[in-house]
Amino acid sequence: MMDMLFPYTATTHDVTVRVAVTLAPEKSEPDQGRWFWTYHIRIENGRRAPVQLLMRRWIVADGRGALRHVEGEGVVGEQPVIQPGSAYDYVSGCPLATPTGWMEGSYIMLDGDGGMLEVDIPRFALLAGAVNG
Repeated sequence: MMDMLFPYTATTHDVTVRVAVTLAPEKSEPDQGRWFWTYHIRIENGRRAPVQLLMRRWIVADGRGALRHVEGEGVVGEQPVIQPGSAYDYVSGCPLATPTGWMEGSYIMLDGDGGMLEVDIPRFALLAGAVNG
């Protein structure tokens, strides 16, 4: 059964990334050609050692197929250390000029041995029509 709280999930190197996304009607202005989604991400560390999230890489696509690449340090101003068996949650947002699109990406993490890991963020849909009341 699909996890309804976090319908999008990917596991890479024993680190699981779960995503839930909702349209934010209070921040969207469809008559102005602007839609805004809020996404909640949970990163679960299933490894035996801590991991630290150093960087994020996103690909954002709008309904016209235009791709935007976004890269930066950390998430929401933090570079969290996630202990084994623990999770880190954050919420962020994405504006689009179309009512549909998608996002996917990866996190660059430092593992407990000093090595680098690339952890997948699953592709998730941005759909204005899928909003209930």
